[in-house]
Amino acid sequence: MSYQERSAWASGVIAVLGYAAYLAVVLTRAAGGPLTAVPYAGPLLVSVGAAVVAGILTGVVLGALAGAERGVRDEREREIERLGTRVGQAFLVLGGVAGLALALAEADRFWIANALYLGFVASAVLSAVARVAASRSGAGPW
Repeated sequence: MSYQERSAWASGVIAVLGYAAYLAVVLTRAAGGPLTAVPYAGPLLVSVGAAVVAGILTGVVLGALAGAERGVRDEREREIERLGTRVGQAFLVLGGVAGLALALAEADRFWIANALYLGFVASAVLSAVARVAASRSGAGPW
């Protein structure tokens, strides 16, 4: 498994775990009540911050373990990275459009923030899935 594929796995797992932790906290705090009454901003910021820190630390560890391999990127790996970026950007845009639509509909801030956060998570996860799938399948013109 290449450094780039390990990095994709790590970013996908970090995104899923961060969002799962956030959902667990919010749903626990709701305790069957309305979600819009839950104080969500703190857990959201903590989960995003923790995911960023985890991503940085994981990148450092993976980079140290990879050694010289880390800097070696051929045409195939550059194309895989581009594919993952395009897939991720599409879902980032969808999350932004959903947040904008909710704001225009004057939805509660809880739903707007969560639509945006879900867009970020979907972007990270699906970008990672696309990169891993492309790495494993050998798809593409290379």
